[in-house]
Amino acid sequence: MAVMSSLRDKTHIILYTLLAAFLALIVFEWGMNLTGNSGKKTNQAGTVNGKVISSAQYEEATKAITENFRRSKPGVEVTPEIEFKLQQQAWETLVKQTLLDQQFDKFGITLQDQEVVEALNSPAPPMVIRQYFTNPATGAIDRTKLESVRRDPREKEVWLQLEKYVRLELKENKLLRALLTLNHVAESELDNLVTRVFTRFSASFIPVPFSFAGLDSNFPVKDEDIKKYYDEHKELLKQSDNSRKADYVFFPLIPSSKDSLAARTELESIRAEFSSTVNDSDYVKVQSDRQTGINKAYTRADFSVATGDAFFTPSNLTPGKIVGPIADQGEYRLIKVKQVTSSQPVARASHILMTFNPASPDDIKRVRGLSMFIFKQLQSGIPFDVLAKKYSADPVSSANGGDIGWFSKERMVPQFAAAVFNARPGSLVGPVQTQFGLHIIKVTGFDSRAVVCSEIVRNIRPSTETVDSQRRLATAFQINAKESGFDKSAAASKLQVSKTGEFIKHMPIPQIGYYDKLTAFAFKAGEGDLSDVIETDRGFYVMRLTDKNDTGYRLLDQALKARIKAELVREKKSSSLEKTLAVMVKVPGVTLEKIAASHPGLKVVAADSIRWVDGFIPGYGVDQPLVEAMSGLAPGKLSSPVKTNDGYALVRVDRKILPAGFDLQAEKTKVAPQLLQAAQQQQQRFIDEYLEAVHKSAIIKDDRP
Repeated sequence: MAVMSSLRDKTHIILYTLLAAFLALIVFEWGMNLTGNSGKKTNQAGTVNGKVISSAQYEEATKAITENFRRSKPGVEVTPEIEFKLQQQAWETLVKQTLLDQQFDKFGITLQDQEVVEALNSPAPPMVIRQYFTNPATGAIDRTKLESVRRDPREKEVWLQLEKYVRLELKENKLLRALLTLNHVAESELDNLVTRVFTRFSASFIPVPFSFAGLDSNFPVKDEDIKKYYDEHKELLKQSDNSRKADYVFFPLIPSSKDSLAARTELESIRAEFSSTVNDSDYVKVQSDRQTGINKAYTRADFSVATGDAFFTPSNLTPGKIVGPIADQGEYRLIKVKQVTSSQPVARASHILMTFNPASPDDIKRVRGLSMFIFKQLQSGIPFDVLAKKYSADPVSSANGGDIGWFSKERMVPQFAAAVFNARPGSLVGPVQTQFGLHIIKVTGFDSRAVVCSEIVRNIRPSTETVDSQRRLATAFQINAKESGFDKSAAASKLQVSKTGEFIKHMPIPQIGYYDKLTAFAFKAGEGDLSDVIETDRGFYVMRLTDKNDTGYRLLDQALKARIKAELVREKKSSSLEKTLAVMVKVPGVTLEKIAASHPGLKVVAADSIRWVDGFIPGYGVDQPLVEAMSGLAPGKLSSPVKTNDGYALVRVDRKILPAGFDLQAEKTKVAPQLLQAAQQQQQRFIDEYLEAVHKSAIIKDDRP
């Protein structure tokens, strides 16, 4: 029973992956919302809305997930950073499981044994049963094998775990149905949707940007205004995590040119021997720093961009060819080409990332307006890389003009991957929303080539001499900083002082990553305290704690004050502009043309074939709020001021045109699949928003040390 042996190997992690089916069904990723350490407890890892997650549960989950990682990636060392990620995965899984159980209780979702039996006997049994008992030859459930496992005393443990999966999936389905009863798409909404999709508008309008209201300096904002806004919107700035900020000086362990040459020379010395060896497996295991590189299929996504460009050339893609040593991301690779074949395509793309707070309507409005503004600039001919460097919140790719290199579909979050792999080279896609924010994407290429090869890798490591040199520099700075002051010592030695930004205890430190020694210092130190020299695998840090925040809310620091001030100026401009335009349209006999003639800088835009479905105005661009307003206006009348992406507009809809012979019912039938998809997307958004709200409102206390 090979399938049972496979399943039995996984039973040790089943209890800690029970959410997989639910998350797959709703395609939803919970965000982190963990509190700071409220005091170490020996018997509990934390609580979720008062429900205790015991230390034993957490330790068992961590052990199971770590063992699974070692089993799936036998050649990968569990570094401190990987260990931290596995611990986080265990904690997040237990939090999700607890929250889900609480939702079951809230909606009174229970399960009878008879329901389990009926589900197992149904033509379409639960997912886990289909996964392990489907006959690949027929596509049908192998009932004989299923019953054998079900009744065999030797398989009792396996069957009990299967039942846990089945029961959870059935309860999840009930929860989904309960949530969907709270939200549905009415028939009238679908009628309206179809009509709007087919309607084309002809309209004239005067776009009036916020700048028309005057300079920012004409709308002063006082400190008390900022404080009042902060207090009134404090719940949107809630963060249940204790946080810290710090300055630091970093002394990196960068291999010297001598270290790099030593690694390259080692590979060059065995190049001929590797070329002639018959048993690649044994040779790679002895010689390589990465022992899994035997008969591996590599695509361009397995190389840095520069190295991939150098490797994927006609002269190299020849069976028997030895390529290298070639430098690639901190290592040298000596590659023996065995076969050139094809694979699932990999893609190359650039993106502009815009982050926002999904709990803040103002922030959502801001980022949508920014995305439209960026699209207009792209359409006007401004290069993508220029805008990425200016606007993208992804610090790594923005430095490269938004380029994120080559990647496979599996390496990206589903929404991003779907957008890229369904597009054509050279196309612009977006905005696409993921857990990271909104993305505007430029697809730059696809490649379906793969190379089967064996390779020997040498990591370019700093020598003992290099390590000792950096340690001495860090120690000398730390001593001087204690005596003369952190900033003064850094300036005297011409060292860069970097800032971490805000970080919490069980998350990576921005710009640095996760290092428990750095985090331990930050959460034990007082403001202004200086650390000892802290050694990591990347180098040496000397850190000074600058801020402690244990209030439960984001602090009103200079960065937040600047954001609030900008928002208040925008609100004042918006109010002033709306009042000014409202006065204009009340003048007897006024027309758009008269308003434009009386106010230099304003002009009338006329457009036909305006589409509600995508907010596109020919000759003008995309402005969904403006087109949405047009769809609700009666033809021939001058509107009151309506909001646009970057200001207001005065609008006169001239015509609303449906195709000749338009038949609502017939068109509904034709576009039924699209309507169904739209309804499902609306339901999906509702579920996502509901579950996100559940997580954000939960009181989650993380008591892990």
